[in-house]
Amino acid sequence: MLKTREDVAAELRRVRESVRERALHAREAREVLPPALPLRDRDRIEPEVEADPVAVPPRPDAGDVNAHWRAEATLRERGLRGRLGRLLERLLHPRLAAQVEWNAKQVRLDNELLDYVDARLAATHRHYDAVLGGVGQHLGEIDERHMILQEELVAHVHDLVKRVDLVLAEAEKRRLGLEHGLREVKSRLLQLAERLGRG
Repeated sequence: MLKTREDVAAELRRVRESVRERALHAREAREVLPPALPLRDRDRIEPEVEADPVAVPPRPDAGDVNAHWRAEATLRERGLRGRLGRLLERLLHPRLAAQVEWNAKQVRLDNELLDYVDARLAATHRHYDAVLGGVGQHLGEIDERHMILQEELVAHVHDLVKRVDLVLAEAEKRRLGLEHGLREVKSRLLQLAERLGRG
């Protein structure tokens, strides 16, 4: 059933006012978007579970070799046996002296090798500790940058939502205004048609 012109105009005014109220009423982002994910604070990042430290094998004990590196034995026997031993000792002295010298050099080399291995392992650990510390710091900075970007992205999305809502509200206002204008033109045309029909 057709409504009277006053009813239609009142309805249009009511719709127009409600649209204007909605357009002027700022909608909050939580009404449009689901809640943003909570930001992770750098202090709240859980460290990875550290593995139990590997037991380092003990350094070889060179004390026994250092104590017994001399290859000579002193002969203290008397009699024929002692004389023969001393004679043999004089005959073999150059070879025994060379063996003692070689043993001393070998013991010195063994001790230097142990010291070198200890120093090399300590330097390697220091180097890798520095490398891992740098990598850890770099990863922490990356996490911090990601959190800053996440905050900026969330703020940007919320701003975009507000802008889209404003544009949609303005478009809705214009559409309703045009519809109202078209209805008014239609009603005037109908009135004109009636007048022309009567005249």
